[in-house]
Amino acid sequence: MLLRSRLATVGVCTPRRFIAVSHRLHKACLIDTARPTRPSSLLVLSRTMTIMQQAGPEAAHKLLDFVNASPTPYHAVRAASARLEKAGFQKIREQDDWDKSLKAGGKYYFARNQAALVAFTIPQGWTPGAGVSIVATHIDSPNLRVRPVSKKSKVGYLQVGVETYGGGIWHSWFDRDLALAGRVVIADKDGNFSSKLVRIDKPILRIPTLAIHLERGAADNFQFNTETQFVPILGLIESELNSSAGETKGSKKATSIQENHHPALLSLLASELSVAPEYIHDFELQLYDTQPSVLGGLNSEFIFSPRMDNQFSSFAAVEALATFASSSNFSVLEGNVNAIALFNHEEIGSVSTTGAESSIIPFLLQRLSPTPAAYAQSVSRSFLVSADMGHAVHPNYKDKHEDNHAPKINGGVVIKTNAKQRYASDAIGTFVVKKLVERKGGQVQEYEVRNDMACGSTVGPMLSKIGVRTVDVGWAMLSMHSIRETAGSHDVQHAIDLFTSFFEGFNEVDKSLTVE
Repeated sequence: MLLRSRLATVGVCTPRRFIAVSHRLHKACLIDTARPTRPSSLLVLSRTMTIMQQAGPEAAHKLLDFVNASPTPYHAVRAASARLEKAGFQKIREQDDWDKSLKAGGKYYFARNQAALVAFTIPQGWTPGAGVSIVATHIDSPNLRVRPVSKKSKVGYLQVGVETYGGGIWHSWFDRDLALAGRVVIADKDGNFSSKLVRIDKPILRIPTLAIHLERGAADNFQFNTETQFVPILGLIESELNSSAGETKGSKKATSIQENHHPALLSLLASELSVAPEYIHDFELQLYDTQPSVLGGLNSEFIFSPRMDNQFSSFAAVEALATFASSSNFSVLEGNVNAIALFNHEEIGSVSTTGAESSIIPFLLQRLSPTPAAYAQSVSRSFLVSADMGHAVHPNYKDKHEDNHAPKINGGVVIKTNAKQRYASDAIGTFVVKKLVERKGGQVQEYEVRNDMACGSTVGPMLSKIGVRTVDVGWAMLSMHSIRETAGSHDVQHAIDLFTSFFEGFNEVDKSLTVE
């Protein structure tokens, strides 16, 4: 009864007090062996712990929704677009004449090839030559992609040929419940074609590990060939024999893909899109884990999730700009255009039409400041925050970090520095970020890689080649590039706070800074 009476008070507790009460209950039930816990008490405690784990920062829950809706960059662009439109942003197209549509006080966004997105707000009193304050992120993550000819079968199994994308921790993909998502080119009855997003949200694929009994040394030294031993199974051949989809008669058209993939797979895609299989003419499909992104840890301090690198920063950038553009500050602030850029293909070098090394940012600056003189002025007045994730110090591998540069999860923004310019940070950019963090009362951590280890990179160095001042920042996480990564639930708000401070306060900080 005492236990139940304590639980009855939880409903009116603050989250912090709720956690404290739960800790006391945990101690009372599980540590005091002199008073055995009754099954009913354990059940109540289990429910209490479940409710406690569902608590957590509001911003973190919004991130969960964003990531769970975004198994691919295409879906992330769609989710970001929906959030921006809710905040009053107007969609424009790169092929349009912006001179006729852009106005001071306006809010705009555009997407390129469904896989990259740029959004920006134009302040009152704006004139060409003004700078652009940009938060740049990426929305792609290491994954497996269905090959153009994916039909495989062996010893009674239907298999799907896949290609690795990026530098994934591929052993983490074994024995996961995998689904498919991406975009599909379909035809209508009038012979017109369109690219539609698709998501088969159920576990249809799996990469099974070999039983330890068949390779005794695998537990200590798990190695595999990504071409021959990393092929997902789709089903059993008997199910394919019973499928009526995918039959083609006569000569094969160049745009027909019916013979390249299992009829059962095409039939499943067609069902999701409400078309006949023969109306599917091409696709780009990625595998993803069906297990959703969730809060974890004793106090919901962690996020256990796929794609934290780098949908974490991408969500925070979208949320910060959308919130800023809906606030009273937006209508009175002068100075730079505020912008976010969500790029594709960072994990493979950013060299594509939708990557950071494409024309997206230079074209944005040119179209806002079309004369050579105005463009040069705009570049010199602009500032870019390259926002990616960072490596948290690992409790089991502490020696992988330099002693004084060991960021912690939920410890605030990580400023990433590298003397070889794998990160674009310098003293000026670092100072600006620290001043912006101070405006919101946040904390700063420093990260620099050990001398005896290689350093990764981000979109920052390649974007800095434009001439825009650039700084690289991130947030600490574990298991980067695993199918399930670990980030900090409180760092989501830390990221939003930095970006909001950037949009609101950069002009003031920049005016106070003189660089001879």
